[in-house]
Amino acid sequence: MSEKVLPSENFPSWRLWTVYGLMGLIFLYYLFRLFTLQIVQGQDYLDQAEENRTTIVKVQTQRGIIQDRNGFILARNVPSYNVTITPAYLPADEGATQEIYRQLSLIVGVPASLGEINDETVRLFKPCETDLGISQIVFIGDTNAPYDPVRVACNVDREIAMIVQEMNADWAAVDIEIEPVREYPTGELTAEVIGFLGPIPASRQEEYVELGFVPGVDKVGYAGVEASMQDTLSGVNGERTIEVDVAGQEIRDLAPPIDPIPGNNIRLTIDTRLQSAAKAALIAEIDYWNIYFNTIRSSNGVVIAINPKTGEILALVSYPTFENNRMARIIPAYYYEQLSNDPNRPLFNHAISAEHPPGSVFKMATAIGVLNERVVTPEFKVFDPGKITIEQKFSPNDPGTPRDYVCWLDAGHGYVDFLHGVAYSCDVYFYKVSGGYEDEVPVGLGIWRMAEYAKALSYGEITGIELPGEADGLMPDPDWKRRNVGENWATGDTYIAAMGQGYVLSTPLQVLMSFATLANDGKYMKPTLIREIVDSEGNVIQPFTPELKWDITTDPVITIFDENNFATDQKKTVEPWVVELAKQGMRMVVEPGGTADTPFETETIPSAGKTGTAEYCDNVAQSKNLCQPGSWPTHSWYVGYAPYDDPEIAVVAFVYNGGEGASVAAPIVRQVLDAYFELKAIDSTTGTGLGQ
Repeated sequence: MSEKVLPSENFPSWRLWTVYGLMGLIFLYYLFRLFTLQIVQGQDYLDQAEENRTTIVKVQTQRGIIQDRNGFILARNVPSYNVTITPAYLPADEGATQEIYRQLSLIVGVPASLGEINDETVRLFKPCETDLGISQIVFIGDTNAPYDPVRVACNVDREIAMIVQEMNADWAAVDIEIEPVREYPTGELTAEVIGFLGPIPASRQEEYVELGFVPGVDKVGYAGVEASMQDTLSGVNGERTIEVDVAGQEIRDLAPPIDPIPGNNIRLTIDTRLQSAAKAALIAEIDYWNIYFNTIRSSNGVVIAINPKTGEILALVSYPTFENNRMARIIPAYYYEQLSNDPNRPLFNHAISAEHPPGSVFKMATAIGVLNERVVTPEFKVFDPGKITIEQKFSPNDPGTPRDYVCWLDAGHGYVDFLHGVAYSCDVYFYKVSGGYEDEVPVGLGIWRMAEYAKALSYGEITGIELPGEADGLMPDPDWKRRNVGENWATGDTYIAAMGQGYVLSTPLQVLMSFATLANDGKYMKPTLIREIVDSEGNVIQPFTPELKWDITTDPVITIFDENNFATDQKKTVEPWVVELAKQGMRMVVEPGGTADTPFETETIPSAGKTGTAEYCDNVAQSKNLCQPGSWPTHSWYVGYAPYDDPEIAVVAFVYNGGEGASVAAPIVRQVLDAYFELKAIDSTTGTGLGQ
């Protein structure tokens, strides 16, 4: 009989200790992990758990409304009704759920089931912007957050919303969400001023989130006053801090709710009635000439009216424009693409952003310069034979090339003094006094000094109006040309710059401000669209206060140049008599013999103004082969103000490719002036509107 051996006697002790060691290491590892989780990282995990059960819900505020100067509403919030389904509240029975989908489909017009669910449809899914059926929409919502209502039909009629609301007693999962949506009662009449809203841009999402906005819910201004006054109009969202369970169901409030702060309301300086009259006059004039020439000669233009004493913009028309109500809820891709591809650029505010050669309306900057610098006296007569020839030089040692400069009147105006130079818009007069001409005018104004007077009247700088995208135009000088063109300044550059041609560019608003400054005896008032800001309780928190930027007759705004055309540290003013003579010349423009005598021959309230016919050769003209030597196409300009002796309104009209300013733009300004005084007479009986 063999002896029985115990298992332990055949098991080496080192193996046993190895097992014990491994068990000890595992124990120590878990002990270390427990210490790390409970002690070292305990607070972090506690914070995460707290964060998981805590949710901050934003309470949407009300955006401020926008009114015109008379209280007429231009932008407001209206309720939009959305049909929602909360997936977690649907019946457990799939058949009952499908029955709800079918009945709801008949009411709201959304298919009960349509489309397939895959990674692509889930990735691209956006409520209110999907072709999926109710079943598929709810499935996506259930996957993401079962206790969050998901929109299955948006912007339904109020009657449909009431029907669905009544069925909420039987369909606990189905409800109505009321969402504020922007509405623009005047639509495209004021779209270029008001603008529209859109979703928070991805590039600025972080910035807006920090301010309390909710991406995908809140909207921000994309154009017009809606964009420029975003901070004033938007208000501040409220918030609730709530506890939720693991499925996202709301349990209770964890802190007192913070109420939203409504946005402030804005009253504009615009008069909607005058805006309507200005737009109608512009479109009618464009249509008339298109029919007259039996071709689409003009298709865009601008009209702006301002009170020169206060800077209040009374009307601002950029044509063509867009219908901002079509972008109230979403910005339709097809409509946005249509606007973007339109060669007339309806989304582009031509009144403040389009830069064009101003033509002869720019001559008023040259005019005050030549008198203030004593280039000529007011009585000095320059001879206009209809054409002059100068030596075009790019440097003092350049032998020069003969170049002809012609007047718009082939036969010339004969001997012309300052006042008649303005009244007749005599090109040769301004050629000679700006660039000099032989012994007749030994030293002209010159480009450096001309630029100073132009800038004093607003050319070459943004005005600061409360609209996004304002352009600064261009007042060129020799330094600019060397940097940007790679060429020296030529003799002829000065001659054509004096005409508002060549490299000179300006916006219609800049042109208007130059005349408003002269009409206001040299006082440059900052142009503004904001009359007052009112809080949600109706209290005025920012009353209207006109802002004087400078007075060219008292503030030294003109740099003094030495005999070598080097700028000195000294500055000077424009003498009041110079401004007064400029105004007299503009008065003669509308009197018999002036360039705008015909459109204004029956005026009852004396006005003054200046015509402009500006040659251009941009990419549009080049594509149509219109830039023929000696026969370039022309833009039409006119600026006028009234009453002449105490101006209340100044108006600029610009018509792209319109032709002569006297024939096309001047009648538009005449109609706007007439409309203003008619409206003022009506308002004077009530002391409101333009009569206040």
